[in-house]
Formats: sequence, C-alpha cells, structure tokens
Amino acid sequence: MTDLPDDPNPRMLERRLLLSLGTGATVLIPSWLQPAIAWAATKHKLHQASKPLLKNAPLIMLDAGHGGKDPGAIGVAGTYEKHVALASAHALKLRLEASGRYRVAMTRATDHFIPLEDRVAIAQDQKADLFVSMHADSVPDHSVRGASVYTLSSDASDRQTAGLAQRENSSDRFAGPHFKGVSPAVARILASLVGRETRVGSAQLQQDMVQNLSDEIDILPNPARHAAFVVLKSAEIPSVLVEMGFMSNFKDESALRQQSHRDRITLAMTNAVDAWYVARQSARMAG
Repeated sequence: MTDLPDDPNPRMLERRLLLSLGTGATVLIPSWLQPAIAWAATKHKLHQASKPLLKNAPLIMLDAGHGGKDPGAIGVAGTYEKHVALASAHALKLRLEASGRYRVAMTRATDHFIPLEDRVAIAQDQKADLFVSMHADSVPDHSVRGASVYTLSSDASDRQTAGLAQRENSSDRFAGPHFKGVSPAVARILASLVGRETRVGSAQLQQDMVQNLSDEIDILPNPARHAAFVVLKSAEIPSVLVEMGFMSNFKDESALRQQSHRDRITLAMTNAVDAWYVARQSARMAG
C-alpha cells in the first residue's frame, strides 16, 4: 500500500463519501483520508464474503476517538484527530480480523459523535473482551512527540496525563444538556469500580502495547501512564487508551496522515493483542 498524498489544508477539501460498511451512513471526511477509508470498506466486504463469522472468538471493541461535531485535537497543518483515529481503527479492525482469531467491532465506523459513556455501554452491551480507544493528543509544547498508552486510575501519573484526561473527558461537552457528566468526586473513585482482574488485564495489555509500539514508532518517555479517563471506566472489560502521537507536533501529524505509518501502528497493536491473549491462555492453563 502506498502513502496517502499530502494535503496542506484538509478542511478546505472535505466532501461527502458513502461508506458501505453496513451502516448506510454518509460521512464527511477530508480528501487525503478517502483512499484509506474506501480501501477499508472494500477489504471489509471481501473479508466478510470469504470468512465465516467466528461466533466463539473473543470480541475486541475498537473505539475511534471523537467524531462528528467533536473534531478532537486539530493538528498544526489542520488535520483532525477524529479522522486519524477513524482511519487507524478501520485498519486495525481489518488486521485483527485477518488473523482469524478475533471478532472485532467499532463504537463508531463513520464520522459521527458518540458520548463517552455510550462508548462504554456499547462495549458492555456487546460483551466485549477488550476495549481499545484510539486517539492523537495535542499539547502546547510543539516539540513533544511520540506514542503512549493509558489505563484508568483515580489519580493521574503526571501533569501532562492529567491534562490529557481532562481534554478527552471534555469531549462530552458536545453531548448537550441531557448527558450526565462525571463529577470530580466520582472520577476519584473510578479505579475502585474496576475489579482486580480487569485492572490486571488492562495493565498487561498496556505493557504489551508499549513494548510492541516501541518496536515500530517513537514513543514518549515513561509511555505507560494512567488517569481518570471516562471512556476506560468499564468494570468488566480490560481497557486501554492509545495516543498514537501528537497532532501538535508537525512530524507526528505528518506521519499519522501517512498510511504506511498507520500500518506500523496497527501491526504493533495487533501483535500486542496477540501477546495479551497468549499470556491469558497460559495463565488459565497454569491455574
């Protein structure tokens, strides 16, 4: 697969593209991303036609951050985080399904807004075995770059992570007055709502993600971090949030617009999921 052509101003070139992914939805995406999404739609159809549904396989829920009226972080060249997250989630879904080991679902397959708690509910309703939320951060210091992986905690591991959690949790300002937000008091006890098995599973997945991402792309110092992310609050499902890079860094933004770079990310994440399940099966056999 080739890299996508560079587009210095994607917001000026947005147009509607109909995706045939079983949703019948028409979504607004930039021209630089259309080849990747169209390719994903085609591969999705071919995959469904060539492989039977794996009813007993583990279900992995992929959560493409932001969407619709919530663009997420906006890069220095105008790239929207929501578009990068969606393209990466589609690519990861195809890669995971191609292994034949997993069923994969997405909280959103098109460019529309979903409140954070609804994303958790989708994973719970479908009885997902893993929950992976995909993002690309932004910070005032434009020199900061690299990937990182986050788990749920009542306290943030550092000031930068605290700011990240605040920004990600604030996505629900787009949900309107009917959304019941999480108060600071509730945020402090989120970690206690998560069972020990879920915490251990999340930590193991985080470790596997960090190890495999570091083999493929640049990562932050101390890349395994934690904070009170609303989207990770499921008490039953091991969950991580992966920040694939920084939209506020020109090199990271440019890389995330390239399909070849996103391929390295999704390869690393697939290897991490494989490692997680191997460790889980080994632990069950030993127990």
